[in-house]
This record gives sequence, C-alpha cells and structure tokens, in this order.
Amino acid sequence: MADETHKSPPGDRIAKVLARAGVASRREVERMVAAGRVAVNGKIIDSPALNVTGRDKLEVDGKPVEAAEAPRLWLYHKPLGLVTSERDEQGRKTVFESLPEELPRVVSIGRLDINSEGLLLLTNDGGIKRKLELPSTGWLRKYRVRVKGAPDEAQIAPLRKGIEVEGVRFQPMTVSIDRIQGANAWLTVSIREGKNREVRRAAQAVGLTVNRLIRVSYGPFQLGQLKPGEVSEVKGRVLRDQLGMASPAAADANDPSKSLAKRRGPTSKAVLRSRSSGKNRRKQP
Repeated sequence: MADETHKSPPGDRIAKVLARAGVASRREVERMVAAGRVAVNGKIIDSPALNVTGRDKLEVDGKPVEAAEAPRLWLYHKPLGLVTSERDEQGRKTVFESLPEELPRVVSIGRLDINSEGLLLLTNDGGIKRKLELPSTGWLRKYRVRVKGAPDEAQIAPLRKGIEVEGVRFQPMTVSIDRIQGANAWLTVSIREGKNREVRRAAQAVGLTVNRLIRVSYGPFQLGQLKPGEVSEVKGRVLRDQLGMASPAAADANDPSKSLAKRRGPTSKAVLRSRSSGKNRRKQP
C-alpha cells in the first residue's frame, strides 16, 4: 500500500492563489501575510506555508478576495521614457501608470529599459509570465537596432558566436546588417535569453553604440502596426494554441482561485489607447 503520509495537502499555496486573483505578486503576498493582513476562514494567518482550496474563504485587509479572471495576454507598444516597474524610486513615469484604466492588474513578461521601445507583453496570470520568461522555452526575441557607425561582417561576428561581457556569457545571436543610413546602421538582432540589457551590452563589447532599440516580436507575438501607447489583447484561441493551454473552463475547474467567488471582469476592447494618447482606437491586427 502506498505511503499516504507524504502526500501534499490539497489546493495551492496561498501566495499563488492570491497572486492569481490579482491581489499582488507572490512575494508581496508573503509580505502581506507577515504583516497580518491576510485571513483564511476568518482567522489571521502568519505564514505563507499554507495550501488553500476553493472551499476556503480568503480575505485581505478584512475584504473578501474576488475570483481570478481567466488567463489573458496583451501586446503593448512601450514608448520611450517609461520604466518597466510598478513604482520607481527616482519618480520616473512607469509603464503601469500609462496603461488604459480598463485593464485589470497586469504584470510584464520581461522588461524593456527606459531607453528601449516596442513590444512588451502583459498578463494577468503568473503562470503565463513564468512560462514565457523561462530560458528553457527559448522563445526568440527580435529587435530592430540602430547603432552608431558602419559595422561590417567581421565586427559583428563575435555576436553570432556568443560573447562574454563582464563575466556574463551571452548566447549566440542572430544578427543581420540591414542598411547603412548616414552616420548610423540598422541591424536586426534576435536573441533567446533576454538577459539584462543584453543587446546593448553585447553591441558595446564589439565597439558598437546602440542609439535606438525596438523590440518587434517575442516568440510568435508581433508588434505589428501597434502605435506607441496602444494595447491589443491576444484572442483566447490564439493564446491556447500558442501556449498549449487548456480551455478556460478546464482551467477554472482546477484553479482554487476561480472558486473564491463568481468570476467577473470588464470586457476589454481589442485595442486600447494609453491614458495620455486620446480615445482613438485601432482594430486588432
């Protein structure tokens, strides 16, 4: 007879469930628990090492936790000058301050630095975020890159072989020289890892200074015709096909956060303008 003593308790860790319900990130939920802000079935808990199921009543700051929405994904054209973080110690404007009010709480998949622009993926689901960020998935990130000068094939050869910069090893990149334009050149660069400022740092290591960087795709998801500040939701069918996800109904049946309350949420438009860019809308590409 199998040993029953080592079976995991039913349900999911409370930090995971609350993160799925859009309360906060898992790490932030753990801090909330430590601060005595989270209750399960009417009792304040002091440790995040607790599994909960759909039968448990969860509260944060004395308020019932609403159910999670189905997993969703958005394409966002990040403009220059925005920081990809929820808050910035230097007081700079963030991506999340610039998103349409209609969006639920979302997190970014990867980052683009303040001087980079283009495609940034947003999701309301921590599982999607982890899946798309994992190096093992090897999804290609493609960039249009403008550099100062007129590089030749010999100069960019080390990028294609893989290069080490300040003790950090960057995997081989796919690099093509598209055109020389005045004092600059345009390159197309594709990478699979997406380490911190990888393209800029690798280019600098071979003597190239990047003065514009635009991410045009992340895996199968394309920037397309989205204008700076616009948001476009990926259709559920495309999301399931590309990520191999179960149907929303099947996901709901196995997700304790979906049983907390009746699922609700605004019906989002296909494409939304950022708050600062007016009310013009575009059809989903």
